[in-house]
Amino acid sequence: MTVSQKAFSLLQYPLPHHALSRLTGKVAACDQPRVKNAVIKAFIKRFDVDMSQALEPDPTAYATFNDFFTRALKPDARPLGDGILSPADGTLSQFGRLCAGDIVQAKGHRYSVYTLLGGDDALAQEFMAGSFATVYLSPRDYHRVHMPVTGTLREMIYVPGRLFSVNQATANYVPGLFARNERLVCIFDTEHGPMAMVLVGAMIVAAIETVWAGQVTPLAGTPQRMVFGQPIVIEKGAEMGRFKLGSTVVTCFAKPITFAEHELGAKVAMGQSLATPQAS
Repeated sequence: MTVSQKAFSLLQYPLPHHALSRLTGKVAACDQPRVKNAVIKAFIKRFDVDMSQALEPDPTAYATFNDFFTRALKPDARPLGDGILSPADGTLSQFGRLCAGDIVQAKGHRYSVYTLLGGDDALAQEFMAGSFATVYLSPRDYHRVHMPVTGTLREMIYVPGRLFSVNQATANYVPGLFARNERLVCIFDTEHGPMAMVLVGAMIVAAIETVWAGQVTPLAGTPQRMVFGQPIVIEKGAEMGRFKLGSTVVTCFAKPITFAEHELGAKVAMGQSLATPQAS
């Protein structure tokens, strides 16, 4: 780790994470044309955003920065592969087997699936010997999250926390980063066993949404479990949620899966084949 990366990580501890994120959220929701167009154009230039795959390629056509950031893609932009799919565009920062319920965050750092999923021992036990994949969404990426496999929602758990940045520099230095940040845990039952999709908040992430509940975060500072009165089934490849400003998705599988030949740090696209279930 470089000195600048370490300094960047340390400087985040005293910052008012939530206040900064909520302020950013107000700017992102502004619908004044002069303001939102200037912000969108500056963002595209700064992060080299490719608008050619967007369903609406004209940046000025979006009502707010949030609408631009969570933009839809053209129907053929992300063909679906075989097996278990990547849930999002981004960087495959870590993947592999859980070791006694521990997940690799970065070299030298691990955190527990028990903490990640909100401190429920019975739930954590389901995933102790499974597999995981962590996808980091950079500012220039497509920010909708899709289903790796078809699943039926069992429950949704809001877990309060900090809002550290989730880039690689912070992951290398802040212990238990993804289990410290505010997050939304979505538990699905699938043909391959239970699956947890954890949408992790981060600094200046104004909100997290799901397709069945709308905007969920920010909530009060206590854990909240939510179940729904009728089965919610989301098909493989369908959208399940989105970030208003970027973050990370940690997907955990209760059963071991076999990953395709990806390298750590590889770029992945939503719908790309990520892994295949292991034979029972």
